[in-house]
Amino acid sequence: WGLFNSGQRDSSGVEGREGADLHVLPLWYRGIRGSKKMLVAVIDTGIDWNHPDLKDNLFTNFQESGAAARDKKDNDHNGFVDDVHGWNFVNNTPNSQDDQNHGTHCAGTIGASGNNGIGVAGVNWEVSLLPLKFLDSKGRGKLSDAVNAINYARKMEAKIMSNSWSGGGFSSTMYNAISAAEREGILFVAAAGNDSNDNDEEATFPASMPLGNVVAVAATANRDHLAGFSNWGAAGVHVAAPGVRIASTVRDGQYAVMSGTSMATPHVAGAAALLWNAHPSWSLSTLKERLIGTSQQGVNLRRRVA
Repeated sequence: WGLFNSGQRDSSGVEGREGADLHVLPLWYRGIRGSKKMLVAVIDTGIDWNHPDLKDNLFTNFQESGAAARDKKDNDHNGFVDDVHGWNFVNNTPNSQDDQNHGTHCAGTIGASGNNGIGVAGVNWEVSLLPLKFLDSKGRGKLSDAVNAINYARKMEAKIMSNSWSGGGFSSTMYNAISAAEREGILFVAAAGNDSNDNDEEATFPASMPLGNVVAVAATANRDHLAGFSNWGAAGVHVAAPGVRIASTVRDGQYAVMSGTSMATPHVAGAAALLWNAHPSWSLSTLKERLIGTSQQGVNLRRRVA
């Protein structure tokens, strides 16, 4: 329903509201479906490399692939050895395979292959998904690993970073990493959090980082109201997107329904990728302005509702 809401019931039987979706179908019909040239870093638990709905859109570092994949050399001189498909910052290895499902689910919303007759379609039918694993199999991660993942994504020239995670207080180290990304024109999309909290009153990081490249995302349900669990903020949360009972990819070629601002965030990261690919000359500030300014004005998005 997040991509096309005709009023159909969601997986729990709740009837939707027609049009309460991302409005992406008109773009697809016009041929705006994404491109492999758009690199989106999924900073999360990793991605299932072999998922039939994701493998065609998985980023491959061609300077490290093929015969070079296991030569134990840093062929592209980026400081990482044999990083064919991103990096695992938990174990400091090239194995960015998902062992938890969360990252694969987010990746599917951004870029599950479209019109292939199976599973789901992502916002982008074509895109390059860069898996950066800093969360372990229990969904836990270290600040230092998150910062290293952000810096790696910047080094690899990702245009967008999708961050479906939050926790901890303000960190100057993380601020500096996101700020460095801003200086290089990279959009940082972040989950507003799932604490039914006003982020203007009590900040949630990294979504509350006071930087121009951050877009903080709340979650809506299929009747276009704020999800009961979602954080909000009239100033500090920029947009809301579908985040309740969202169907997407998970490990081992499977599919599942999940809820959270984690699910809303890749909708916005995906929309940003689609929009930026269609308008490659736009600046970061123009892209962010368009994402916010052309969003529909929803109801009850500044406070918690049941």
